[in-house]
Amino acid sequence: MTANPATPLLDTVDTPDDLRKLKPADLRQLADELRTEMISAVGQTGGHLGSGLGVVELTVAIHYVFDTPTDRLIWDVGHQAYPHKILTGRRDRIRTLRQGGGLSGFTKRSESEYDPFGTAHSSTSISAALGFAVANKIKGTPGRGIAVIGDGAMSAGMAYEAMNNAAEAGNRLIVVLNDNDMSIAPPVGGLSAYLARLVSSGRFLGLRDLARKFARRLPAPSTPPPARRTSSRAAWPWAAPCSKNWASITSARSTATTSTHWSPCWKTCGMPPKARSSSMS
Repeated sequence: MTANPATPLLDTVDTPDDLRKLKPADLRQLADELRTEMISAVGQTGGHLGSGLGVVELTVAIHYVFDTPTDRLIWDVGHQAYPHKILTGRRDRIRTLRQGGGLSGFTKRSESEYDPFGTAHSSTSISAALGFAVANKIKGTPGRGIAVIGDGAMSAGMAYEAMNNAAEAGNRLIVVLNDNDMSIAPPVGGLSAYLARLVSSGRFLGLRDLARKFARRLPAPSTPPPARRTSSRAAWPWAAPCSKNWASITSARSTATTSTHWSPCWKTCGMPPKARSSSMS
């Protein structure tokens, strides 16, 4: 791939400040354009492709949610930082990767304020992010430490040592476990096997599905809280689908003694007869 791809939305983003001005609905297009730009650049210069492709959406999300560079973002393995470099003011030099005087293939402090820690390989991100987080906590200044670490790097002892001390940072430390089932080669060992079982277990999948269904039922952030129940028709949300039969329902209400009196309404309003009977009694 030699020609530069068309990236109209990405062209408007030079720094994460520009990214955070976009609407959430635009982020999918931005991620697609960012991926295309990275493939084009690596196709010309060579370099690490797969590791960067695996974190395109994650890179966009982190810079969109957190206040980088005030929040210090540490990539555990630096060669997955190509998308990060494109979004942090270095897109005009991204095609100088792996060339003399060009961009480093890893994060590099002298390149950008968005690279607070130089990383190559591996398992040092949590310790570094913890240091930034605790330093800000001691000084009383804003800023979190954000570590992005893969399942392969997470198996090293230094990562566990950092996690053992993570409580000192309180909520200023964010650790993102990028479980992509890949290290230098496919990972082996107990941690990898545990994570594989975790994400494929029936209990986890059931809980995730339940959480998804619950989230869909939550009101939009701008929705006002529901009014307290009164004797008015509007106070019985289950009766709304039965509005045409409201007069007959209310007239029968005084004579309802068992759930069977309300059975004809079941297919319409979708509420179990027992629940309707208890609501009306």
